[in-house]
Amino acid sequence: MIKPIELVIFDCDGVLVDSEVIAVRVLVRLGEEYGWPLTEAEAIELFVGRSEAANRATVAERLGAETAVLWSKRFVELHAEAVDAGLTPVAGLPEALAAITLPTCVASSGTHEKMRHTLGRTGLHDHFAGRIFSATEVARGKPAPDLFLHAARSMGVDPAACVVVEDSRPGVEAARAAGMRALGYAGGVTAAERLAGPDTVVFDDMRKLPGLIAAGAVHPG
Repeated sequence: MIKPIELVIFDCDGVLVDSEVIAVRVLVRLGEEYGWPLTEAEAIELFVGRSEAANRATVAERLGAETAVLWSKRFVELHAEAVDAGLTPVAGLPEALAAITLPTCVASSGTHEKMRHTLGRTGLHDHFAGRIFSATEVARGKPAPDLFLHAARSMGVDPAACVVVEDSRPGVEAARAAGMRALGYAGGVTAAERLAGPDTVVFDDMRKLPGLIAAGAVHPG
């Protein structure tokens, strides 16, 4: 028997706030600045959905540890500037949140500081206050299951009764590894085929989210 959904776990970047487009643009720019030409597709594959520590390690492997520190600092600066210049919620997200009656929380690869900025900028922070979890709180970031298991445990819900809303391949892989169902949002920077897999339903319109959750069962695909 498939357990009824008791908790909806949201990723942040690309699911709640339309920030992944900003991140990819910044990554490509940094690649130009530091001599690592990156296409948007390569930036998505290497960096999107992963923790700050994992991304720093990726840069260090290619450009060295000192450059990785500079890259990370520069990313934070450029990303913050772009967020302040006009970050918005993901299209249809506010309406979807208003229609979801189940308990919700956020579990993101981003730091708490970053989420305070992005969620605060878009007016979403208060909606999730006290129920926001970061990869900085666990040993391993996505695609490991640690963060989602930590969120479920903190919320007092069995992982099998959770559904995760994600927009990245590491994110849906982490949800599956945690024994949770996944809803893969393909309306952002990651292609639908990169999100598809077992116990996962892929969708491209956030307005469909409440109906998918209300259906209560995600079938293997």
